Amino acid sequence: MKLQKSGSKIRNLLKIFRIAVLVSGAAILFFGCENNIQKIKAFSSTENLPLQEATNFETLFTDSGEVRFSLKAPKLFRYETDGKPFVEFTEGIELVKYDANQNIISSITADYAKQFPNEDKWEAKNNVVATNLEGDTLKTEHLIWEEQTEKIYTEEFVKIIRPDQIITGIGFESDQSLENWRIKNPKGTIYVELENNSQEGSDSAKIPTAQPSENLQENESAPLQFKK
Repeated sequence: MKLQKSGSKIRNLLKIFRIAVLVSGAAILFFGCENNIQKIKAFSSTENLPLQEATNFETLFTDSGEVRFSLKAPKLFRYETDGKPFVEFTEGIELVKYDANQNIISSITADYAKQFPNEDKWEAKNNVVATNLEGDTLKTEHLIWEEQTEKIYTEEFVKIIRPDQIITGIGFESDQSLENWRIKNPKGTIYVELENNSQEGSDSAKIPTAQPSENLQENESAPLQFKK
């Protein structure tokens, strides 16, 4: 009788153990499926999908019937996230500014850019190149343009290439035509001397060894400005 009672207890314990294992497995499976469903919902949420997509996009920005800017972009994606719309240019942009006579006065190209319509703000990244009417070329990896204030600026490293010099520094700000600009913390200047070589019949550029100018050595933190 004792053996029968002992065997019965063991069988009951085994049944309870099996039920517990099944319940635990079901719970794990349920929560695992729930997590996967949440991930799928998050991935497929309409908030993460663009409302508009365009290829080889081109447009003109006008003011009082006059063309002020033109924009070209291989790809355009427009998003609406939490009431904060933005336009993403994943393959870069070419933005050109015109004067009242439709002459090009400045341009900006970049490998990636964003536009924030509600803030009247543009942000360009990666291989950013800006030029002005005077032939100055700005190179940097990050540039911000605010339409309302008509300002362009960055806090990162910049290089400005002019017909007679190359200037480097940290931090830059300018008007949107790049006519009046300032480097906040200039680091050095390379002067380019043009020589007339009569034997070759053409002008050639002589670039001396790259050295910071004497003024910059004395006070590198002094802002460097250029005004038209």
